[in-house]
Amino acid sequence: MSGVRLGELPPLSLYVHVPWCLRKCPYCDFNSHEKRGELPQEQYVDALLSDIEASFTKVYGRRVQTVFIGGGTPSLLTPEAIDRLLVGIRTRLPLDAQAEITLEANPGTFEAARFRGFRDAGVNRLSLGVQSFDDTKLAALGRVHGADDARRALAAALETFPTVNADLMYGLPGQSLEQALRDIDEAVAIGPAHISAYHLTLEPDTNFHRFPPELPDDELSADMQERIEERLAGAGYVHYETSAFAKPGHRARHNLNYWTFGDYLGVGAGAHGKISFRDRILRDTRQRKPETYMRAALAGDAIDEARDVAVAELPFEFMLNALRLVEGFAAELFEKRTGLPLHTVSRELDAAEADGLLERDIAIIRPTLKGQRFLNELLERFLPAAQPKPRRVISISTPGTRHPS
Repeated sequence: MSGVRLGELPPLSLYVHVPWCLRKCPYCDFNSHEKRGELPQEQYVDALLSDIEASFTKVYGRRVQTVFIGGGTPSLLTPEAIDRLLVGIRTRLPLDAQAEITLEANPGTFEAARFRGFRDAGVNRLSLGVQSFDDTKLAALGRVHGADDARRALAAALETFPTVNADLMYGLPGQSLEQALRDIDEAVAIGPAHISAYHLTLEPDTNFHRFPPELPDDELSADMQERIEERLAGAGYVHYETSAFAKPGHRARHNLNYWTFGDYLGVGAGAHGKISFRDRILRDTRQRKPETYMRAALAGDAIDEARDVAVAELPFEFMLNALRLVEGFAAELFEKRTGLPLHTVSRELDAAEADGLLERDIAIIRPTLKGQRFLNELLERFLPAAQPKPRRVISISTPGTRHPS
């Protein structure tokens, strides 16, 4: 038992991980595996639904507010497989009638009929991994699509889905400030309601970490970040999270649940989950290898590891998420989500405020512009004394793998 005392349980989301992709990108540290031959789609959907059934007692009676199908490249699955998955989810879990249902897609798998099939299956938000509109930069990133593929896929997505996110990256090998802004300008001109702009990071256990490309220096990268934020603000996008920008009414509800320390059931190979009970908060992880996961899930036990979050870890875990929000969070949310009184972190809040990293009043706690720029430094204030400092800002957009927007 972790010693948590929650007055109410947080909102619940469902994350579904599809682990296959056409080719492993050299910067990718997600749980993804190159597609070899035909995908075992029917068996994998069966495994996902069995995984949900085995998890039913953890979330009994709780309504699912959002669904995110991430990867890997979920758009490798056929619309028929996605339809069977979503029908299976609806018959096993109480899914909100207005649930946001997001699917990640790669422009390299784009077909207009395929997009329409995903929409007819119930997907109402598409997140497209554009990354860049520059063929040279896409080749340097090891992407399987070209700039024209990205343009066509993004235009078709906007004709098909109520909300579309375009994932872009900056700080790319050999990239200039002008090239980074050109990508942003082209995305804005095409018109998705949500844009995620991420700085390329060299992650351990990736080819880019083993063989680092020549990247823009810190000063140039900082200029890119500032100018991208200015450019998107001028185009009517609200910067609401570290890497997320949205037109009014199009913020990512699924990701907002992560960032406000909500709960999520994670199913699929390598997926992570966070489930709150009245007296504890549980984190669990599924088997990573697709074949191992399918066998285990079909046998009724896909869990690789599960543990209760220690009380001492909760302040950092909460802040790791909530302080990514540019507008901050309601002060009362800390106790609602962790079961701990806010004065538990009074010393850390005072010190961060004194250093100009955050600001607060009786209702709201938010990072300052300095706190946004030095988010790692701000987050470190809330680490338990025994824990090492984080090497980077940890992305919570896909639990355990990734959740882009």
